[in-house]
Amino acid sequence: MEKFNTIRSKAVFLSLENIDTDQIIPARFLKSTTRDGFGENLFRDWRFNPDGSKKQDFVLNNEEGSILIAGRNFGCGSSREHAAWALFDYGFRVIISSFFADIFKNNALNNGLLPVQVPEEFLNGLFNNHTSNPQLKVDLVSQSVSYQNQDVVSTKFEISPYKKHCMLKGLTDFDFLVSQRKAIELFESERA
Repeated sequence: MEKFNTIRSKAVFLSLENIDTDQIIPARFLKSTTRDGFGENLFRDWRFNPDGSKKQDFVLNNEEGSILIAGRNFGCGSSREHAAWALFDYGFRVIISSFFADIFKNNALNNGLLPVQVPEEFLNGLFNNHTSNPQLKVDLVSQSVSYQNQDVVSTKFEISPYKKHCMLKGLTDFDFLVSQRKAIELFESERA
């Protein structure tokens, strides 16, 4: 997994609420056994016409950035890990919303994608200022997200200390266990 510290990027604004995992990556694209290639079908039914041409009015076809800002209840629906894979493969590193489905949130964290849950007022402020598309700064160390309006606007977010440690170090759960090998062996030898 890639190390995560600070991201500075313009954002892609998707103001819809209750975006479920089937909208993020439709079930018909879940045939692969590797994580690669899912990004090309991210929001497939929203990004493309039935003939495969791009829908010109869909935001992902017009905006770029490594931060996705979405409405409340992002990642609801089925528990497919492929949704996090698709977002990451497309190039997103941060998703900002006022609420995430728990399973999606855990899947995102397990795959190097940072779900940042912010207060509703802060999210509304982002959407109200999206036409100027300010550059956002997401800092995992200080657990803060900020942007420049007339003043700097910022808020804090929560993350489990364990997942924060893993993301900062670029560790999967397995990598973390391997890094604790000596401590585990010592513990086991004391219990023998």
